[in-house]
Amino acid sequence: MTIVIGGAWPYANGSLHLGHVAALLPGDILARYYRQKGEQVLYVSGSDCNGTPISIRAAQENTTTEAIANHYHEEFTRCFHDLGFTYDLYTRTDAEHHHESVKALFLQLLANNFLYKKKIEQAYCETDKQFLPDRFVEGLCPNCGAKARGDQCDNCSEILDPLDLIDKRCKICGNEPVIRETEHFYFTFSQFQGRLESYLAQAKAEKRWRDNALGLTERYLAEGVPDRAVTRDLPNGIDVPVPGFEGKKIYVWIEAVAGYLTASLEWAKEHQIAIEDLWNEETISYYVHGKDNIPFHTVIWPAILMGIGSKALPTHIVSNEYLTLEKRKLSTSQNWAVWVPYILSRYDADSIRYFLTMNAPENRDTDFSWREFIYSHNGELLGAYGNFVNRTLKFIEKSFACQVPQAEVDSDIRKQTVQLFNEAGVLIEGGHFKQALESIFEYIRGANRYFDEQQPWLQVKENVEAGNRTLATCVYIIANLGQLLHPFLPFSAKKVRNMLGINEMMWHEQVDLPKVIREVTPLFERLDIERIDEEYQKLVRDSH
Repeated sequence: MTIVIGGAWPYANGSLHLGHVAALLPGDILARYYRQKGEQVLYVSGSDCNGTPISIRAAQENTTTEAIANHYHEEFTRCFHDLGFTYDLYTRTDAEHHHESVKALFLQLLANNFLYKKKIEQAYCETDKQFLPDRFVEGLCPNCGAKARGDQCDNCSEILDPLDLIDKRCKICGNEPVIRETEHFYFTFSQFQGRLESYLAQAKAEKRWRDNALGLTERYLAEGVPDRAVTRDLPNGIDVPVPGFEGKKIYVWIEAVAGYLTASLEWAKEHQIAIEDLWNEETISYYVHGKDNIPFHTVIWPAILMGIGSKALPTHIVSNEYLTLEKRKLSTSQNWAVWVPYILSRYDADSIRYFLTMNAPENRDTDFSWREFIYSHNGELLGAYGNFVNRTLKFIEKSFACQVPQAEVDSDIRKQTVQLFNEAGVLIEGGHFKQALESIFEYIRGANRYFDEQQPWLQVKENVEAGNRTLATCVYIIANLGQLLHPFLPFSAKKVRNMLGINEMMWHEQVDLPKVIREVTPLFERLDIERIDEEYQKLVRDSH
């Protein structure tokens, strides 16, 4: 079975914040889990280096789009590596392979008669001497009245055209644009209405998408899918490969979502694998992103795939709600954000992964607070998980000279462990990562209770056989935690496997007990609770 996982492509126009990580982390959990099961996994993403946001940032900083894109792509690559993300290919949309594959896709849609030319009116800035597509225009949403960009309203999720906005302003200079005529290619989305409705009905029946994706897609389809422009008058991006359209670019709507396919094509080429072996109607795919990206993954991308005759339509949509920060909406413009390079420089990657999974905005908005973050680290990671591993292995190190007692493992705990692998696996495959991790930590709390009740420190003196059974059972639990927690907390899970000398990765019961334990080191260090106030004050100080 082939599993294709696509993580949304962050815009390379500024640093990543925790909201990005909360939305994208499920992709890595899935990839690690399926690899453990022995499935063929292709996990791809990249930096979005084309389009409006980068052009705006370059104009603001009086530099080139290339310089901005290079800087943030390198930073993203570092951050994802340090967070433990295991992309098979993390690429960028200004790579040559992406440009060539997108042009080929565009020409395929043209050959299949799904593209047509149309003259339209578009906003034009007379100050900056350029057309203003999508995010180059800001104003008020005609649907809800909130401040919105020319492509989409973040408040009500309505997909917009820049001309729809009320009180339009040029993003670069702030002046009111004029309206000028230009010519563009349009995609016949309307032709796919019926097929998209059937596709949605199937996803709904099989419960493969999050509720927000189902609800929003139902709304879009009920309103009727209009034909959309797929080219733009933009300074950077992928050239339209059609004579007479020189200087125009393929619009990010097509180009960015196509990245999943173009990255897969590039990886397949590098590994001499036919793309049809990876992308076919048997393929299970997961598309992982925030809710603002839902229509691009449930309407636009499936329609494009239908347009080129691909059978590998998205099967699972993992669309997170928003993460708030200290009960306030994240705001990059006001610097009300926890930036990923900063938090990685001060805290354990597993602590970040744990908090963002346990408090994941899977079905509703959730909040990141420094208080909860530090308490969850000290309480659950250090106090429950770290403490159980440490006190068991330290006891064996001290009392048994690192030799693991070879005794029969408690049969009830074995049954419980086998059941946990099955249940957590089903939850992960269904996109319920929080529940899966909660069930593993319930198991850890049970392990601590077992240790306390059995009192092995007394048993080894009074009833050696019972003491050996207890310690063998505790080592068995730890060995299985090294497997169960690998998708979620890979760094500490690896430490656990190293201490027990376990090299194999598996998603099933680890039956064999190690003979000896290696040097025992703490999984986590305690965080000083004074940090809570320090971090909060820094956040307030840095915001404006």
